[in-house]
Amino acid sequence: MSIATLAEVLQPALKDGYAVAGLVTLGWEDMRAYVAAAEAEGAPVILQAGPSCRAHTPLPILGKMFRYLAENASVPVVAHLDHGYTFEECREALDSGFTSLMYDGSRKSIDQNIDETAAIAEMAHKAGISCEGEIGFVGYSGGENSAGTDPEDAARFARETQVDAMAISVGNVHLQEDKQGGLDEPRIRAIEAVTTVPLVIHGGSGVPLKQRMALATGSKICKFNIGTELRMAFGAALREAVNRDPERFDRVTILKETHDPVMAAACTVIRAFGAPARKV
Repeated sequence: MSIATLAEVLQPALKDGYAVAGLVTLGWEDMRAYVAAAEAEGAPVILQAGPSCRAHTPLPILGKMFRYLAENASVPVVAHLDHGYTFEECREALDSGFTSLMYDGSRKSIDQNIDETAAIAEMAHKAGISCEGEIGFVGYSGGENSAGTDPEDAARFARETQVDAMAISVGNVHLQEDKQGGLDEPRIRAIEAVTTVPLVIHGGSGVPLKQRMALATGSKICKFNIGTELRMAFGAALREAVNRDPERFDRVTILKETHDPVMAAACTVIRAFGAPARKV
């Protein structure tokens, strides 16, 4: 299965009533486990390089890693830039082989956000790849507060930017370690009523599993970004591997022991979104 664009995996999800997991990567060990999980579930997956990942590994290297995994996978794999903040950063991701660009202008005025996102979308579409934008700021646990998405703004944003997916702020929060919150479903329904674009939830780790499952199969939310809970699974597995034998020092031997636990956690995430299993 060749590498896929975001539109190529989200349009079937929108049509058939399921969601695709956008899994936030930090390195080779987790991205490899995510693709193995997607193959085990027979579902597409979106590999996401966010700001902290890019601070650790340059975009040209990440592009090659993502594409290598995708081109050898039995399911569709999207190479996605998560939270690109500048035109130059998005251009570099495109040039590095990414198949989807997420431009985040959510902190800016709606006019500036629309203008800048539309320019990124135009660049992406000319290159044959996809673009995700964000309207309404999604805050951070213990940090910046969210600014909820106004449905009328969302309708205008989708119409004027021509994005392939639209991230919205409906009670979701980045970096939340528990699932005590929940999404504002009336606001989601109001946004759905005025646009046909696939919707995206950032900060999906903080959404209760039951609500994730219900919205994945019963709304226009076609992509949930999941990072924190998978980082927690990786951290727990790494800590156990290190502590099991304090005399070990070979990083490859230690890191190998994170694969199965992270793959299992990713399988649980992917399965909940209801994608029909592909025959591979």
